[in-house]
Amino acid sequence: MKILLVSDTHGLHNSIRLPFADVLIHAGDLTSSGTDSQVAAAAKWLGSLPHRHKIAVAGNHDWLFERQPTLAATLLRSAGVTYLQDSGTSVDGLSIYGSPWQPEFMHWAFNVRRGQLTKYWKQIPTGLDILITHGPPYGILDQRVPPGTRRLSPWEDEEPFAGSEHVGDEELLAVVGRAKPRVHVFGHIHSGYGTSKNEHTVFYNASLCDDQYEPVHEPWVIDVAPRE
Repeated sequence: MKILLVSDTHGLHNSIRLPFADVLIHAGDLTSSGTDSQVAAAAKWLGSLPHRHKIAVAGNHDWLFERQPTLAATLLRSAGVTYLQDSGTSVDGLSIYGSPWQPEFMHWAFNVRRGQLTKYWKQIPTGLDILITHGPPYGILDQRVPPGTRRLSPWEDEEPFAGSEHVGDEELLAVVGRAKPRVHVFGHIHSGYGTSKNEHTVFYNASLCDDQYEPVHEPWVIDVAPRE
């Protein structure tokens, strides 16, 4: 089964052309600031796409999903999109689980202080085919570029990190090591775009935008077969 992995489109869907796959997975930051009109526009875009199954989690820019979760989820579901928030679904034999939380970053949506995320991650089941989180685990496709090599986004007043240190979540790394999903897709750290793997899991940072919020990265299309 072909799975399309994307993240961090930030409302720029009119500039994005996506390849076909059986399943489209969006790992959050559908919008720039998560207003109801922005979420509605993103839902309309997703609903217009030809993929048979569409699954999404929220990101730190998607405020409506935290402030008015029923309205936000309804907008997606009315467009035929399965919204996951600490919940799972099954698609043609594939088990998929999604969660929007990430370590605190400039007081955006779904932010939690470092060291206090385990209560969310411990809900992640073992034996998953695909895990979706908005943010990365620590040390995996989670590095910010050094200061001076990018301009600030419209939402940043100052450089939030001193250099290219890892900014993913340590608690998520530990739980992913326990749960061993076959695929883990996330975004959030635009400059971490890429893929990596260990003995059990293939990781994808699927951010379509770069650090200048330009949608220049290619989406990932992967093949995932149900477990025998």
